[in-house]
Amino acid sequence: MSPLIGLVIAYLAGSIPFAYLAGRLMKGIDLRTVGSGNLGATNVFRTLGAPAGVSVMLLDITKGAVPVYWLPRLLGVGAPVTDSATWWALAYGVMAIVGHAKPIFLMWKGGGKGVATAAGIFLAVIPGPLLGTFAVFALTSVLSGYVSVGSLTAATLFPLWVWFDRGASPVLYTALVVGVFVWWTHRANISRLRAGTEGRVFGKKKAGGRS
Repeated sequence: MSPLIGLVIAYLAGSIPFAYLAGRLMKGIDLRTVGSGNLGATNVFRTLGAPAGVSVMLLDITKGAVPVYWLPRLLGVGAPVTDSATWWALAYGVMAIVGHAKPIFLMWKGGGKGVATAAGIFLAVIPGPLLGTFAVFALTSVLSGYVSVGSLTAATLFPLWVWFDRGASPVLYTALVVGVFVWWTHRANISRLRAGTEGRVFGKKKAGGRS
């Protein structure tokens, strides 16, 4: 079977809208019309509660990790050890992010910002720096009160940690691309942070804030 088929499979896996399904199943609502309107774990956390938010986050991480870990093996590319196999694995991960951001099952409308799915990609390939970055993400999010600040900080620091761990490599180049993508998907959050209207997840919340 051609490794190219894996790109389609990864995109379809990434397109599974766990946040949307959680909203429909738990409260009969479309999370694209509630809160920030974003189909990500943060909006689930604020709208449906912590257990649902954590569950969706873990499922979104899985959407990135499973294609990266299993598809190269299932399609005969091999484990992501050689540069060739690693490129294929990372390509599958990127397609999962694309699916998460533009899910075909929702007619490409809505989607998340890709942070949790991106975490799944690198958890499968380079867990050490990823886990360190997650610790920084969690600490920054709690101290600032804003998950968006934690996400942007993690997207900036992670490529640096990958560079120290792997040097110039396929993982580094992918981390840089994903980091830029995370900043791009958070451009509205950045505007609200500058305006002082960004919604907090931790600590005192601003009225009408979004995340």
